[in-house]
Amino acid sequence: MIRVAVADDHPMVRDGLRWLLEATEGIELVAEAANGHEAVRCAVLEHPDVLVMDLHMPDLDGIAATAEIARTAPSVAVLVLTMLDDDESVFAAMRAGARGYLVKGAGQLEIVRALTAVAAGEAIFGPGVAQRVWQHFANPPTQAPPFPELTPREREVLEMMAAGSLNAAIARHLGLTVKTVNNHISAIFAKLQVAGRPEAIARARDAGLGRGR
Repeated sequence: MIRVAVADDHPMVRDGLRWLLEATEGIELVAEAANGHEAVRCAVLEHPDVLVMDLHMPDLDGIAATAEIARTAPSVAVLVLTMLDDDESVFAAMRAGARGYLVKGAGQLEIVRALTAVAAGEAIFGPGVAQRVWQHFANPPTQAPPFPELTPREREVLEMMAAGSLNAAIARHLGLTVKTVNNHISAIFAKLQVAGRPEAIARARDAGLGRGR
């Protein structure tokens, strides 16, 4: 018997899932939740084998609730069932610990198969989501440069600072005035929210800057 809990803020969705689960042999509905906090409470108190999780919910969204369940009730397999099918939502759910991801509109047999699979420890994704995951790993995105909040010129200045260059040397190398370099450094401190040069250099070196100079 697979014990299942359902978390969705729409009563009609919960009603439909309740009808499906109660009509399916080998599956028992043990709890329902209308928001993320209730979903976490269900996972901790009821210990279902699978918790069906919507992502867009009040109080605590499904991503945060999934991460909290992974931390406090790791034996509970979270199966996402949501209207959201964008890359950000899919991969955020995976990083949070979801073991399956279906888009609402999935057929009844598909939902039951997914419940059975994640209860058995498998990872499962709806057809469109599976294609997106495959494409992501087949063509991984290029790594974004560190500190995207900095302008290219500010990143150059920070790179030279991390390599040990003083302001005058940075100005000569980049063809700038020392005053302009000072202004760039002030902007870097503000954007990185650091107290001064040593902390900025430490952050830069931790991110791999300054090693090639």
